[in-house]
Amino acid sequence: MLTERPYQRANVLAYAERWAMKRNPAYLNFDGMGGDCTNFASQCVFAGSRVMNFTPVLGWYYINGGSRTASWSGVPFLYNFMVKNNGAGPYAEETDRSQVEPGDLLQLGDGTGRFYHTLVIVKVTPEELFLAAHTFDAYMRPLSSYSYGAVRYLHILGVRQNR
Repeated sequence: MLTERPYQRANVLAYAERWAMKRNPAYLNFDGMGGDCTNFASQCVFAGSRVMNFTPVLGWYYINGGSRTASWSGVPFLYNFMVKNNGAGPYAEETDRSQVEPGDLLQLGDGTGRFYHTLVIVKVTPEELFLAAHTFDAYMRPLSSYSYGAVRYLHILGVRQNR
């Protein structure tokens, strides 16, 4: 039986601030393997959820660099997990800019439907979103400083855990 609980956004923000400009040695660094952005975003989301989904292939978990799901470190796979997850772990909905909060995610794309970069929203103002990311390490970087063809926003609604 699954129970629902809130996503701890303050924990996400504290984790992002601590690790945005360096690497947590508890996790493999994917910089030389296509980029570390989604790995870092997953670490932040885990800090706010503290629940993984150990469903083989389609879940969202990290045990070590050789034992993890594609959704932990792959841009489209994380998106699919978050918006389709009906099991344990965090879940989200795609929304527009007006609905995001600190601790949510956004993904940048090239305008052809290919999304290639996952970032963590760390501050929201009426004029700007400020982000934390790996690969091109950033903390409090404004969205307006990025070049991209498309953006999608993931508002994390909550966390489910096995009772």
